[in-house]
Amino acid sequence: MALPTSIKLFEMAPRDGLQNEPGTLVPTATKIELIERLANAGIRHIEAASFVSPKWVPQMGDAAEVMRGIQRQHGVVYSALTPNLKGLEGALEAGVEEVAVFGAASEAFSQKNINCSIAESLARFEPVLSRANEVGVRVRGYVSCVLGCPYEGDIAPHKVADVAKALYEMGCYEVSLGDTIGVGTPLAAKRMIEATRQQVPIEKLAAHFHDTYGMAIANLYAVLEEGVSVIDAATAGLGGCPYAKGASGNVATEDVLYLLEGLGIDTGIDLQAVIDTGYWITQQLGRKPSAKVALAKGCAKSSKA
Repeated sequence: MALPTSIKLFEMAPRDGLQNEPGTLVPTATKIELIERLANAGIRHIEAASFVSPKWVPQMGDAAEVMRGIQRQHGVVYSALTPNLKGLEGALEAGVEEVAVFGAASEAFSQKNINCSIAESLARFEPVLSRANEVGVRVRGYVSCVLGCPYEGDIAPHKVADVAKALYEMGCYEVSLGDTIGVGTPLAAKRMIEATRQQVPIEKLAAHFHDTYGMAIANLYAVLEEGVSVIDAATAGLGGCPYAKGASGNVATEDVLYLLEGLGIDTGIDLQAVIDTGYWITQQLGRKPSAKVALAKGCAKSSKA
């Protein structure tokens, strides 16, 4: 199949990137500046916060303040994760225009991560979808562990397809397929997409690949060949999974942009501005970016402040 002519990049650094950040809480002002820098770089879809209990995810405890504090740009979608009705209501009060819910393709992961079965998790989302539909807020769906689970091992492609279909039929406008622990390889990724596209239109599927084993870029190229045209990524490769030993973060936005540029696919995003933002946020966190492209190209001097 021919490669897509355009790609939608969904930026994950402010939410998936920071939610498991160890140590002290990332200041609200830092999160807001990160989001605004990403928007200034030309990124048009940013998952900015998560409306979950701060007891479980302390780094996301300031979600409402973050969403209210952003200087919003026209044409940029600032979304938030809302796993339940309480989270949705909080997001709506903060002016969120798009939300997301998340399930898993692994029963064991679902039980460990959200304390319920896959079927129960899907049932919990029904009131969220219903309420969001009432107020005209779009809902994105996530499926975790599509290429492997820390408890179950390999996941059969048909299990991924079944959960993706359920989310799509429930009303999710798009379903993001997550290799949460980053164990996938290109052939497995292709087979997973081949199975899932039988249940959900390919243009409604997104790839959300972590880079634990260094396979994320290869896996993305493999699913681009299958027709996937939406990619989730995190600037500086931020993020990780507390359930995966040694898990690194999301595939780095910088590396994805470099790949797409090489393929002649225009994104409208300024790669150097993203690199500079990656250096800036990792400096705030006390480390270096994990993006290979950022390390190779370096930071523009003017943006280190």
